[in-house]
Amino acid sequence: MRKYKIITDSTTDLPKDYHRQNDLEIIPICYSFEGEVFGVEKELPSKEFFEKMRSGLMPTTMAANPQMIEEILRRYLDDGFDALYIVFSSGLSGSYNSAAMVGERLKEEYKDAKIYVIDSLCASLGEGLIVHKALKLQQEGKTIDEVATWVRENKLNICHQFTVDDLFHLHRGGRVSKAAAIVGTIINVKPILHVDNEGKLVPQDKVRGRKRALTALVDNMGKNIGSFQEKNDIVFISHGDCEEDANFVANLVKERFAIKDVFVSILGPTIGAHTGPGLVALFFMGDVR
Repeated sequence: MRKYKIITDSTTDLPKDYHRQNDLEIIPICYSFEGEVFGVEKELPSKEFFEKMRSGLMPTTMAANPQMIEEILRRYLDDGFDALYIVFSSGLSGSYNSAAMVGERLKEEYKDAKIYVIDSLCASLGEGLIVHKALKLQQEGKTIDEVATWVRENKLNICHQFTVDDLFHLHRGGRVSKAAAIVGTIINVKPILHVDNEGKLVPQDKVRGRKRALTALVDNMGKNIGSFQEKNDIVFISHGDCEEDANFVANLVKERFAIKDVFVSILGPTIGAHTGPGLVALFFMGDVR
């Protein structure tokens, strides 16, 4: 069996020690503050990133750089590896289209290699969860074909449930109107959103109060988990610099579903730029998104 490399984007929000421990190759997706670009040569710690947002600075994000994608893929192909690139949702970024074009071009050149470029239709630690599952399958000795097939067949079973604390960041991203953001803030409405089957962020519900919103994430997990009740060996939670709230959700998950392994990590800048501080997102496998 030819050796193969699993590659993904920085939008997985998996921490750097995870990258090192699992020999995971990451393609950075950059962002900028006031014209200064971060993500490759310079990086901001997540807490500093969110502090800048709290101070009123608004970042802008970019799609993955096709040249960088090609350089990284070539590095492994030249060393005799096949490549499996699990890409940030096409419903949220143009990164997949760029990656797919690079992949097709390289297939013409490296005719003996297997090159899979898969649209995850996932974001943040949802993308991270499907990458995590793919890595585990690789470590169990599964072939690149088997892992690629599993990812394609299961990506729509990666459920994303999340809430934000500040509606104005959703307004900036076009998710709610300015009027809805103002009124919602006044009456303390917190939206519940999810990622749909097209990989897009869509509103699902709204509740009053932060604790009710956090609890609703776990309530919705109970509705969506279905036949995956016994298959969720691990659940992922990301947060926009609000670890206490993330841990509140983690404890609820452990209590209700007897899932011992809950992985909590701070949100990365690319996703955080659109949701702002205060996001809490819950990722698990379920029958429906």
